[in-house]
Amino acid sequence: MLTVAVNSNVVLEKVFPEEFSLFTAKLQEAFSVAVREKFGINEPVPAESDVKASLYDEKSEVYHLVYNGRRIGGAVLMIDNATRHNALDLFFISPEYHGRGLGLAAWNAIEARYPATAVWETVTPYFEERNIHFYVNKCGFHIVEFFNRHHPDSRMLQAKNTENGDIGTDAYFRFQKIMCGSVCGA
Repeated sequence: MLTVAVNSNVVLEKVFPEEFSLFTAKLQEAFSVAVREKFGINEPVPAESDVKASLYDEKSEVYHLVYNGRRIGGAVLMIDNATRHNALDLFFISPEYHGRGLGLAAWNAIEARYPATAVWETVTPYFEERNIHFYVNKCGFHIVEFFNRHHPDSRMLQAKNTENGDIGTDAYFRFQKIMCGSVCGA
C-alpha cells in the first residue's frame, strides 16, 4: 500500500484500477450533495463517463484521502512533470467528514507530495460557494477565469452530457495557485 504521510494525519493512498468503481460512487455521493441542495436533483454527478476519463487519463494520479485509518475522500490529480503545471481534476471529502478541517489537511498533503509543482489549477461550478470559499480563502488559489455561455472553455467537451445534462458545467470558475517556492527558485 503506497501512502504519503503529513503532519496532519491525512495521508494519500494510491487507488488501484480495481477500486475505481467504488471510488467513483463515493465521489458522486459527495458531489451530488451540492447539486441536490441547489437544484433539487437527485442523480449522480459528475457523470460516470467523465469520472472514468479522468481516472484513466495518462497523467492522472488517483488517491484515497485517509485520516486515522479511515477513507475520508479522494483526489484525482493531473501531473505534468515536464511543465510542472498540475491540476486538481477531482477532489472530494465525504459528506460525513465535512466541517472538520480535513479538506485543507488533505490539500496540504497533496502540496507536500508534489513540491516541484510550479502552478496548481482547478475548476468548480459557479454555485459551489463552499468550494469557492475553500479554494480561495483556505488554500490560496485565485480565480483567474469565469467560463459561461458567453465565454466557453474551449478545452472542455462541448457536447451535452447525456447522463445528467449540463448540471454545473454551464458556468464555472478556473482557479490557479502559483507556488512561489517552485517558480521563484526559493
